[in-house]
This record gives sequence, structure tokens and C-alpha cells, in this order.
Amino acid sequence: MALKEKINDFSKSVERLKEAWEKADKYKNNEDYPFFRDSAIQRFEFTTEIMWKTIKEFLSKKEGIVCKSPKGCIREFFSAGYLNPEETTSLLEMIDSRNKTTHTYHENIAEEIFHSLKKYIPLIEKVLRIILEKV
Repeated sequence: MALKEKINDFSKSVERLKEAWEKADKYKNNEDYPFFRDSAIQRFEFTTEIMWKTIKEFLSKKEGIVCKSPKGCIREFFSAGYLNPEETTSLLEMIDSRNKTTHTYHENIAEEIFHSLKKYIPLIEKVLRIILEKV
């Protein structure tokens, strides 16, 4: 898949994630909240996956850097000067959060990750903006 297609998919996934998070946040005191929360988490999972693969393709095409794993690509994105240390640490934590959601389901973990989306979404959007500005 070409870089522009990956960026387009990444952009769409970010919008879907934001929609899901906003809806779940709106329904916090509603019996449907767990459904909306879990939907937001599922969108977080695939957005994170698309994000790191877009970073991988971006680094390969624009910087000649080859990376093979989500954390490795985030570290290389930092090393190439696109992120500061705090952003890098948060993105690495985000990968850990994504991994927690894909390997097990516990209500307390789901709740913890859902609340983390408030800080992760702006960071994901920043990564998208950086890539869009450089392509």
C-alpha cells in the first residue's frame, strides 16, 4: 500500500476514534456506556495499528529508515526529530495500552485505557499532522 493510502486510512481512523470516544464519554452514566466504551477501545486498537504502520512507511520513504516493530518505529520517529522525549514516552505507553486490550479483557483495564484516550487522541492527531506536513 502506498504512503498516501496509508495516510488516508490513518486520517479516517483518527476521525472514527474521536467519534467513538466522544459518544462513549457522552454516555458515561447510561446503561449503554460499556458498549460505547468498548467500541472506542476497538477503534483505538486499529488506529494505533494504522498509525505505527504509517510511521513505518513514512520513515522508509522520507528518511530511508527501516523499522520493524511499533515501538521501534516510534523510537526512530523520535530519533529523526519528529517527537520530543515526552511525546515518545507517551506513544510507547500507548503501544503498551493497545497490547493490553488485544491480549485480555478486564473491565478495570478497559476503563483505564478508555480514560487514557483523552491524552492519546491529541498525540495521535499530532503524529498525523507531522506526517501530513512532511509529505
